[in-house]
Order: sequence, then C-alpha cells, then structure tokens
Amino acid sequence: MATTPSSAPGGATSAASGVGTAHSFATLRPDQKKAFAAAWLGYLLDGFDFVLITLVLTEIAAEFELSTIQAATLVSAAFVSRWLGGLVLGAIGDHYGRKPAMILSIVAYSVGSILCGFSWGYWSLFIFRAVVGIGMAGEYGSSATYVMESWPSKMRNRASGFLLSAYPIGTVLAAQVYHLITPQLSWRWLFFIGIIPIALTLYLRRALPEAEEWKAEVGDKRERGQEVSTSTVLFAPHRRVLNGVLTVVLAAALVLIFSGNVTGWVKLLMVAVVIACFVTFAIQLAGRSWVTMVAIMGTVFCAFLYSWPVQSLLPTYLKTGLGYDAAQVSLALTWAGLGYAAGSCLSGWLGDKIGTRKAYVTGLVLSLLFVFPVFALDGKNVVLLWLLLFLLQATNQGISGLLPKFIGDHFPTRMRAAGLGFSYNVGALGGAVAPLAGAALAASLAGSSDPATGLGRALMILAGGVTVVVALIIGFNIPARLGRLTGTDWEAPAFDRTAPGADAVEGSPGAATDTPRPATAGARKEL
Repeated sequence: MATTPSSAPGGATSAASGVGTAHSFATLRPDQKKAFAAAWLGYLLDGFDFVLITLVLTEIAAEFELSTIQAATLVSAAFVSRWLGGLVLGAIGDHYGRKPAMILSIVAYSVGSILCGFSWGYWSLFIFRAVVGIGMAGEYGSSATYVMESWPSKMRNRASGFLLSAYPIGTVLAAQVYHLITPQLSWRWLFFIGIIPIALTLYLRRALPEAEEWKAEVGDKRERGQEVSTSTVLFAPHRRVLNGVLTVVLAAALVLIFSGNVTGWVKLLMVAVVIACFVTFAIQLAGRSWVTMVAIMGTVFCAFLYSWPVQSLLPTYLKTGLGYDAAQVSLALTWAGLGYAAGSCLSGWLGDKIGTRKAYVTGLVLSLLFVFPVFALDGKNVVLLWLLLFLLQATNQGISGLLPKFIGDHFPTRMRAAGLGFSYNVGALGGAVAPLAGAALAASLAGSSDPATGLGRALMILAGGVTVVVALIIGFNIPARLGRLTGTDWEAPAFDRTAPGADAVEGSPGAATDTPRPATAGARKEL
C-alpha cells in the first residue's frame, strides 16, 4: 500500500515512521522485518548468555569455595560494567550508526562468555563477567534504538515488547542446555557455547541497512561536519581527561563496592563518589535536562530491584530451598521464561492500545497477585508452581518489554542510543544490588549464615515491595514531573509523538499525534 512519509526531526523526511494508515505486521517492509529479526536474535542470544551464571552459581560456589553472598557478586559483576558499555557503545551508535554498535556489542559479550569458561578463580570470573556486561549494555541500547527507528511510529510499543520477548526465550534455551550439559560435563562448557552468537549474528547483521531516522537526523549532518552527538560531547578535547578520570574512578569504586572489599563508612563514601560521577556524566549528556535523565536512571534502578532478585536467585532457591534437581529446575525456569516472553509480547500490544504507562502499571499491579503464592508453595506442588511462575513473569518481568519505549521517548535522535543505553544501564545497577540484597535479607530472615531457608521469603519481600514503588513512579511519571518542576524537561523529539493520547496525560513524552512538531510552550504543558 502507499506510504506517507512523515517529517523527521530537523526537516528531514523519514520513511521509517510511516506505513500508511494501517498499522499491522502485514504492512511492514522487508527491510523493517529484517531489522527486527536481526535485533531479536541478538536479544535471544543475549538472554541465553547472560543467564548462564545464575544457573551454575551453586557449582561455581562449590568449586571456588564461595559463600552464597560471594557467589551472588558474580551476577553483580556484569551489572557493574554495564554503564560503561551503554555509554561507550551508545556513543559509537550515535556517531557511527546503530549497525556498527550492534555488531561490536554482540562480539564483546560472546568473547566475555567464552573467557568465563577459562576462569581460574573468583577474580578472573568477576572480570570476564564484567566484559559480558559491557556487551550486553551495548546490545540493549543499540538494538532497541535500531528497531524503533526502523519501525512505523504507531507500532513502536509492539516493537519494544516483541523485541524484549527474545530475552526470556534465550533463558529458556539456556535452561534446556543446562539440563543437557551440566549433569555430564563441567559448568565451564556452558560458557564455551558463547562462540555461537558471534558467527551467527555477524552473518545476519552484515547486510543490514542503517536506521533511516539516524541517517536523516545525524548521518547527513556528520557528513557536512554539523554533527552534535553524544560522542562529540563526551570526547571533546576539553573533556577527554576529565571523562577518562571519571571512568577510572567509577570502575574502581563499583568493583570495591560489589566485590565486598569495603564496608561501613568507606562503602558509603564509595557510593557517594559513584552517584557524583554518574550525575557529572548526565550533566554533560543532557545539559539542563540532567534531572530528567537521573530520574530515569532511578526508575530503571527500582525496576531491576524488583525483578532481578527473582531472576538471579530463583535457580538457587529451587535447588537449595525446594530441593529440586537439574531437570526440575530446568522445567521451572522454562515456564518462567515462557511467561516472560508472552508478557513482553502482550505488553507491546497493550501499550499501543491504551498507552505505555497505563499498560506498564496494569501489569505491575496484576503481578502482586502472584508474587506471594509463588514463594509460599512447597516443593511438592510442582505444576501449580509452574503456572504461578508463568503468570508472575508474564506480568512482572514481561511488562518491562515497554521499558525501551518508555526510556527512548525521552531522548532526541542525535543521542538516543547513548541516552537510552546509559540511562538504562546505570539504572541496571539495581540488578547488581538485587542478588546481594536478596542473599543478605535471606540470611537475616533465616537467622544463620546459610540463607537457603529464608531465600523464598526474601524474594517475596523484595519483588512485592519494590513492584509497588515502580508502579507509583511509572503511574505518576515522576521523571517528566521532575523535569517540569525544575523547568528542564526535554525538548520533545518527533520520535516521542507515537503513543495514544492516554500516554500524554500526566507527562509521558509519547504524544497523541503521529506528526512531529516543535516542543513549544503548549507542547510542554502536555509533558
């Protein structure tokens, strides 16, 4: 059918956002379908690779003689480095294009996964997991941005949700491979499989076109020497030394915090240093809108804090708390992963129907019906546990399929990959805190150094309590409200004007029209 291109930011024409008036998968062009398939597969392999560490925590702890809390820091290691991957690979995506960043990202975390199989102790595995985190961060920002800049504007909630459905499918595959390999071979063989994503994904992505919206907004300006993007801001001559020092200080502080080598007031000092460094980067990236960016980071932090205690410690709980063997753990995780995938797809459809924020809050509230029964069951109610895990992950984790859309709405094209990648992956430090908080709370509830007996209650408390906090943040759109209160809210880009009118009521930058327009005073009232 005929298409009506819409005007991209800066007066350029973007065919990526218009596919006529019908907005269904049948109207997608072949290149748009190919873009989605390549990014979806990357996310699938991403989920497969990243969840491996959670499946073999008990085996690693036994071999390296680690406590549950020490082993949990190995999950945190990948989150410690994600901010750097989101920043650097996002800047590459904004400057050189989304496609190169996608390729570099998947190479990084695949290589990191292989190295994990050769680790000889705690610190080597910690470092190699940090490499995985860098690649995963870049994959999240570059692939999500690439797909949403390639798809029609009215379908971008679905693009966001369907894209994230790949991650849990990857976790399901990992669970099945774990069941097949671990009983016969060492846990190390699971990480050697990381070589597969490199060849397969490079093959699929080699012929992808660049995202049209990026080419129209940034690529042409770069060719004319007029580009103002994330990379030109961060790597400007007068900032290189400062940002180099900030990077080293941040990396050192985060490693000290999450490896457990500092305690008491020293740990609090390190936390203050980390926050100050992140705010400094946010000020450079966002200028007067840094308050909104920091608020987005806080939102994502809380989102990880409710979801990742379950994601990272569920295998340990099933094995140590319920006494499940590898086959039973694999089946339980398969049902949980399928629920996550189904919820991601449903969230995208629901987001396009009723608006991003309304759909998000609906899912979170529904999840509260399932989080408490899941961890109240004993190990005998296997089928009921599968069903509850499916429903919990569909509503609690699956609804997070809308998170890329929610975050991406806040950034203009010239800095969207880095803005989305950096904000999301700084907030993802909540995923580093989550397993440690879960293990520590479990030990406290159990009243002993062995947290197995208290782990179920700890996961119930964290998942349920923080879910309520995130529902309030999203429901009242705290990032946009803070931007309005401080007078520093973002200039709403054309990319934002994609969600139903319900989304614009209390401040979501997704607006009710498909036609881009400047962020005038009247437009700001919608935010």
